[in-house]
Amino acid sequence: MKVFELLKNKALENKKTIVFPEGTDSRILNAAARLNEGGYLEPIVLGNPKAVTAAAQKANIDLGSIEIIDMANYNGFDKMLADLVDLRNGKNSEEQCRKMLEQPSYFGTMLVYEKKADGMVSGATHSTADTVRPALQIIKTKKNMSRVSGAMIMEKDDEKYIFADCAINIDPDSETLAEIAYQSAQTAKMLKMDPKVAMLSFSTKGSAQGPMVEKVVEATEIMHEKHPEIACDGELQFDAAFVPAVGESKAPGSSVAGHANVFIFPELQSGNIAYKVAQRMGNYQAVGPVLQGLAAPINDLSRGASSEDVFLLGILTAAQANME
Repeated sequence: MKVFELLKNKALENKKTIVFPEGTDSRILNAAARLNEGGYLEPIVLGNPKAVTAAAQKANIDLGSIEIIDMANYNGFDKMLADLVDLRNGKNSEEQCRKMLEQPSYFGTMLVYEKKADGMVSGATHSTADTVRPALQIIKTKKNMSRVSGAMIMEKDDEKYIFADCAINIDPDSETLAEIAYQSAQTAKMLKMDPKVAMLSFSTKGSAQGPMVEKVVEATEIMHEKHPEIACDGELQFDAAFVPAVGESKAPGSSVAGHANVFIFPELQSGNIAYKVAQRMGNYQAVGPVLQGLAAPINDLSRGASSEDVFLLGILTAAQANME
C-alpha cells in the first residue's frame, strides 16, 4: 500500500485537530480546505479572521466550517499566558512570554500543549528553528528521548525510504547519530516498513580511516548495544547500502547492506543535499521533515512547500496523533 493511502486510513480512524499557524498563506488554506472536506482532520488556522477570509477569497478557496482563531482576541489567552510562564519557570518574564505568544508558532504550540489541538504543521513561511524552538521549550521530547531529528519520507512507485537527519542536527556525535537511527526506525515502522538501517559514510567496513568514519562506527555499535532488535549496519557507503551486488561485495554477510530502507547520514548537509537530489533528479516524492522524538506531533514544512506538501504533511501529523 502507498505510504499516504496507509496514513489516510490511519488519520480517518479518529479525527484529530491540527493547527496551522500560517493562516493567510494560500497553500495552507488550500490544504486545510481539502483536509477538512475529506474528513481527514479538523483544521484550526491562526490569523485575523478578516485577513484569512480575504486570502481565501482571493485564492477562490471555500473554508467551509474551518475554525479560525484570532490570536489578538483569544478568550483563553490569560490561561495560555499563565501556562507558558509556568512552563518557562523563570527563564522568561511574563512580558517576554506575552511577546512570544504574539508569534503564531508559539501560540499554535501552546494550543497543542493545552490539548486544544492534537498536533501542528508549520514552516510554510517560517524557518525550521521557528517551529522547533517552541516545540522543544513547550512540548519537549518523548520519554527516554534527549533530542529531536528531522526525517524525510521518500517515495516513488512502490519504493519508500527514510532519510535522516535532513533538518535539525548539524554535526551529530555518535550518541546523537544512534538516537536519530532509532527514531527513524520507529518512523519506518509507523509506515509499515521493516526497518533496515544503514549508517552511511564515505567508507565501507574500514575502507577509509579518520574521525568521520570512527563516529559512524561508534554510532553503529551504540545501536547494536541499545537496540539489538533493529537491523542496523555501518559504516556503509551508499552504494553498499542500496545495491545488493555491491553490498554483497563490500559487506558480505550483512543483513542490511544492499537492502537498506532507512538511511542515516553522518551530518546534516549530506542528508539535506541527498534528499533534494533524489527529489529533483530522481523524481521521488519527499514529504517532511517529520520531526522525530517530540512528545506530540509537530511537523515542519519547507518554505518551498507546495499545497500538496501541506496536505500530505497534515495527514501524516493526524496519523501520528492517532498512534500516540
